[in-house]
Amino acid sequence: MNKIPDPDMIFPNEYKTSCFIKNVVKAPNISVGDYTYYDDTADPANFEKNNVLFNYPEFGENLIIGKFCQIASGTKFIMGPANHRLCSVTTYPFHVIGGAWTENTPPHMEQLPHKGDTIIGNDVWIGRESVIMPGVKIGDGVIIAAYSVVTSDIPAYTVYGGNPAKKIKNRFDDELTDLMLRFRWWDLEPQRLTDILPLLCDPDLDKVKRVLKEKLFAAPDAL
Repeated sequence: MNKIPDPDMIFPNEYKTSCFIKNVVKAPNISVGDYTYYDDTADPANFEKNNVLFNYPEFGENLIIGKFCQIASGTKFIMGPANHRLCSVTTYPFHVIGGAWTENTPPHMEQLPHKGDTIIGNDVWIGRESVIMPGVKIGDGVIIAAYSVVTSDIPAYTVYGGNPAKKIKNRFDDELTDLMLRFRWWDLEPQRLTDILPLLCDPDLDKVKRVLKEKLFAAPDAL
């Protein structure tokens, strides 16, 4: 029997275009769950340098990405220090230019707006060249269309796209969405997850509903 893929690998297959990014990020304010990958033919292991922009941990905002996310080539996460001062009549960052301008202005980062942590749920698919703005919260199971700019929170199991990203549709009806959020397959231990993969990949959603109901209301060891 084939071995279950190791979440601590950098490159899970021989193509080396997909990188399990939890194993390459170094910044203390970036957290990534198991099996979340970034896919890029050029340099996927340099995700933190090339795709998380304006990240200064001392600013106090975090990037938190859940498990089993699929992040397509060119996706960018814009962190809070990319912002400019909005509380005054000019947004120009005089303080960072230097000289007398630095002496006559308050510290740059102290005046920047704080948007809070950027949080990406589990099993989120982010399409090619998308941009995730500071402080956005994206729910579990979301799909973001390619070339989207996400500027506001997105609820679980929806499809969003555009600039700014708008809701396109719900992925499932309310019942199946609720079952998925209760079941939380991404938290299953590896062998149980492997055993249930046929169900997770089954296009018969009525069958998926039926089986999830059975499992959710069964004894704990039936999962």
